[in-house]
Amino acid sequence: MVAGAVLILLPALLLLSVSATNGKSCSTCWPIKGLAVRNDEIIDYVCAGTAAGGGIGVIYGTRATSLPAPADVAQFLARETIVDRVRLLDADPAVLRALAETAAGLAVDVTVPNADVPRLTSMAFARRWVRDNVAPYLHTNMSSRIVVGEEVTTEANRTLLLSLVPAMHNLHTALLLHHHHHSLQQTRTMMIKAVLRFLRATGAPFMVTAYPFYGLTNDTLDLALFRPLMNNNAAVVVDEGSGGLRYTNMLDAQLDAVHSAMTKLGFGDVDVVVAQTGWPSAGEDWELGVGADLAREYNTKAIRHLGSGVGTPLMPNRTFHISIFSLFDENLKPGPVSERNFGIFRADMTPVYDLAGILAAPPDETGIIQHQEPVLRFRTTTPPRQWCVPKPAADELMLQDNIDFACAQDGVDCAAIRPGGICYEPDTVQGHAAYMNLYFQSKGRHAASDCDFGETGLVTTADPSYGSCKFT
Repeated sequence: MVAGAVLILLPALLLLSVSATNGKSCSTCWPIKGLAVRNDEIIDYVCAGTAAGGGIGVIYGTRATSLPAPADVAQFLARETIVDRVRLLDADPAVLRALAETAAGLAVDVTVPNADVPRLTSMAFARRWVRDNVAPYLHTNMSSRIVVGEEVTTEANRTLLLSLVPAMHNLHTALLLHHHHHSLQQTRTMMIKAVLRFLRATGAPFMVTAYPFYGLTNDTLDLALFRPLMNNNAAVVVDEGSGGLRYTNMLDAQLDAVHSAMTKLGFGDVDVVVAQTGWPSAGEDWELGVGADLAREYNTKAIRHLGSGVGTPLMPNRTFHISIFSLFDENLKPGPVSERNFGIFRADMTPVYDLAGILAAPPDETGIIQHQEPVLRFRTTTPPRQWCVPKPAADELMLQDNIDFACAQDGVDCAAIRPGGICYEPDTVQGHAAYMNLYFQSKGRHAASDCDFGETGLVTTADPSYGSCKFT
C-alpha cells in the first residue's frame, strides 16, 4: 500500500516521514504497514507531518480513468464535505489552481516526485521548484505542505536516499528566501535519528502512516482486534512490556508503537500525527477483511476515535488529525484488487459507502438530518447560491468586451478590479472578467442568459471569492 514521504508545510514547520515494506511480527512487536517496533528499534517505516489537533483529510490520487475535473472535485470538497486537508501525489498545476480558486481555506499537501529529489540538492533547482509550484499560491488562503518523495525508503536507490535530507534542507532554505515569514514542514527519511533530530529542531511532528488492514491474519484474536475497532466489547491485549497498557484496537497499538520506538531513540517529545489510514471496499477472494461494510466501519470509527480527545494508551487526552486514503478509487494502480479500492467516493462523486463525518446525510421532510453517527455539516433544502464566471478557455478579447459592458451598467461598481483594488490581482483578463458576476447579480440571477456574454460565461455554485476579494 502507500508508504510515507517527506513533507514541508507552508506556512509552518518542517516535517518528515519514512517508508517501509510489509509489517513484521514478533513476540514483542505490533505490526504497522512498514513499521514494526521491538523494545529498542524502529524497523522500516514511519512518516512525519503536521501539527497536532483534530481534523479530517483525504489523499487525492489521480491514477484512474474518468475522474471528475479538478474544479468539480474542489467544489465538491468545499461544499459537500468537512474535509480540511487534501494531499496530492504530485504538484499538478491544474489541480492546485482549482483548489486555490474554488476551495479557499483548504489545506493542501503537494508531492515532489522521486525523480526530482536528487535535483533538489542543487539550491538553484530548489528555488526554481518553489517558484513554479509554491509561489503562485502564496497569495491565496490555501496553506500548503511539500511532501518530498514517495516511498523513498522502499527503493534500492542509494542516490535517492542520500539526497533526501539535503533536499529537505534546500527546500526549507528556498522557501525562506522566497518569503521570509513563511516557515515550513517536511516529511520522509532514510536515517530515522537524523530525521527526528531535524523535526525536533524545527518543531515539526512525525507523521505516521497506519494501516491495520495490512496486519490482518487468520488469527481470531487479530480479527477481534480489527473488527470492532472502538467497540466497548472489543478484545483486550495487555502489553506487559509497557507497564500493562491495555489495547482494544490495532490502530491505537500502531500509533503507540511509533511513539514508543521514538521514545527509545530519545525523541519521545516529537509529536505524532496520522498521515494516512484507510480500508479497501473490495479485494481479491483470498484477501482477508475487504468489503464496503468493513471499510465504512473502520473509517467512520477511526475518524470519531481519533477526533474524540481520548487519545491512545501512551498518548492519552489528545486528538489527531487524520487523512483517509483515498478520495477516489484508482483503477490504474498495480497490485491486488484492494490497492485500487481504497476510495471513499466514485468518479461521479457519489459515496462508495455511507461515511458519517465526511458527507452529511440528506434531511427528511422537517429539514432535520436523521443520522445515528455524528454529522458535522447540515445540508438544507435552500437553493444553492449562484455566481457568473468566465469559461476557462474563453477568448480574451470577448472577455474584455464583457468587462467593459458590465462595468458600464448602472449598479455595477468595478473599482475593485482597477489598479489598487482588492480584486486587481491577478492582473489578467480572465481574473478581471469574473467581475461580470456583478451584472449577473444585479439582474437577480433569474436567467442563465444573464451570464451568457456571447457564450463566454457560465453559471456556477462554487464561490469564486479568494482572499479579500469577495463575490456577492
